[in-house]
Amino acid sequence: MRFANRLQAATARNNSLLCVGLDPDTRRFPKHLGSDPSAIVEFNRQIIEATIDLACCYKPNLGFYMAYGAAGLTALAETCAIIDHRVPVLLDAKVGDINTTSEAYARGYFEELDVDAVTVHPYMGLDSIEPFLKYEDRGAFILIKTSNPGSKDVQDLRLAGSEERPLYEHVAAQANAWNARYGNCGLVVGATWPGELSAIRATCPNLSILVPGVGTQGGDLEAAVQAGLDAQGAGILVNSSRGIIYAGSGEDFARASRRVALELRDRMNAVRTASDPA
Repeated sequence: MRFANRLQAATARNNSLLCVGLDPDTRRFPKHLGSDPSAIVEFNRQIIEATIDLACCYKPNLGFYMAYGAAGLTALAETCAIIDHRVPVLLDAKVGDINTTSEAYARGYFEELDVDAVTVHPYMGLDSIEPFLKYEDRGAFILIKTSNPGSKDVQDLRLAGSEERPLYEHVAAQANAWNARYGNCGLVVGATWPGELSAIRATCPNLSILVPGVGTQGGDLEAAVQAGLDAQGAGILVNSSRGIIYAGSGEDFARASRRVALELRDRMNAVRTASDPA
């Protein structure tokens, strides 16, 4: 089954556009878990079991595991095993290199870690991400317009020519063309740019869009959902990481995480209902 189909199934089953970011920082763990890297797996396990019926996807960010060396990478592998494809796992790795190196990354992420999708950057061209796209049952989410303020330094540059469109719009059009060939591209567009998200959705009406940047980064949840929904009232994965996983600091931290996740899911569904022409 293709990644898009697994994502659609999870979205429908859990009535959810919520992507839960699993970004462990042991300095912020509840005291009873301790701050040793060995606590990461138990922390993630409790978050997962508290939200598995509310999420359409989980998004571990590779950097938060690399920070703990071999112990962190082991925790990442164990976290993926806990989820066990009950909902898709999108690894936020932002990878892209010459084709032989990308082939090695793709084997590692898709075959060894067995994640369902990864984030990739497109700035080395198609041959740098093609090794990921060749895995027909997996997904590759291409960075288009990222949520950070500095994204404008490069992504907003205007291309020469009569249209003078920004670079991110050109990359979105390229991703659309690559998806027509491979069928497993997604996009990454920050919630902090709802106007740009709306324009990208118009360019790519059928692609799934990962939308980071709500909560701590200041993105407006309702505006992002309104801008990113596809014609079927879905097509987006709105990510929240710190706002969910650090919602509580006591022994009942997972219960607090569930409470916030449920609130976010329901707020997004309210926008979906209001946007439904029927």
